[in-house]
Amino acid sequence: MTDIIIIGSGPAGLTAAIYARRAMLSALVVEKDYMGTGQISVTDRVENYPGLYGLSGYELGEKFREQAETLGAEFYEGEVESLEQADGVWHVKFKLGGEKTAKAVVYAAGTSYRHLGVKGEDKQRISFCAVCDGFFYKDKTVAVIGGGDTALGDALYLSKLAKTVYLVHRRDEFRANKSLQKKVDDTENIVKIMSAQLKEITGGANAEGIVYEQAGEEKSLALDGIFCAVGSVPNTQLLEGVCKLEGGYAAAGEDCVTSAAGLFAAGDVRTTPLRQVVTAAADGANAAASAEKYISDNF
Repeated sequence: MTDIIIIGSGPAGLTAAIYARRAMLSALVVEKDYMGTGQISVTDRVENYPGLYGLSGYELGEKFREQAETLGAEFYEGEVESLEQADGVWHVKFKLGGEKTAKAVVYAAGTSYRHLGVKGEDKQRISFCAVCDGFFYKDKTVAVIGGGDTALGDALYLSKLAKTVYLVHRRDEFRANKSLQKKVDDTENIVKIMSAQLKEITGGANAEGIVYEQAGEEKSLALDGIFCAVGSVPNTQLLEGVCKLEGGYAAAGEDCVTSAAGLFAAGDVRTTPLRQVVTAAADGANAAASAEKYISDNF
């Protein structure tokens, strides 16, 4: 039996593994994707993680992983089907069979991309990853849907490749940080379309444009590709009936303690006002520390 099973290999999960190993606890990191490091891996450039300015998300994620591996954390590739506690022991079962047991679980499964929820969004040429797919739109016309940090960051990345980038947002102002907003304003080939309610993705099998409503008028825009950046939803389906959820997120404070004994939620899956790499890493440390205390008190 492992001391701590950590579900998720993003910044929160990997930091939890680092702190668990420094506390001389055995730590098994369960990852859905082989050698994964979370959504940070598709970020073009990270400018707000202290001490490692300007690294790509992939590079930063690899540094987290390398440190966890060096300290002796173990990794297991598999998609979790269920987790439950019996006689004080956590049982983690996998979709392809098999089971792992632990004294405590740190749940750091992160979030998934939120979809647009409009007619036609099942077409091809709709991407959720500008870094992954931007290359295919060199000298073409694309749109980024959204108004947060991710959307503006995607628009800036695509502006280096595409001829024109339309930044379409449903509100009259962006939610992104001021630094990103200024960069967008200073980029000539980014065209802002504000207060625009997206109605439809047009085209045949492939997306060829959008229909949106602005100031009571229906408008259309021809495009070669569409990038969706309208937020994310927590991957907490496995926690339903296991611990208390609030708005889909695991209810937990800064100590990452959930309503279920021995279960700790870290990173984007928990109730927190800010979801950034630095806060995910802090959660990982707090979750491991709380798990260490729990194990000391109960085993």
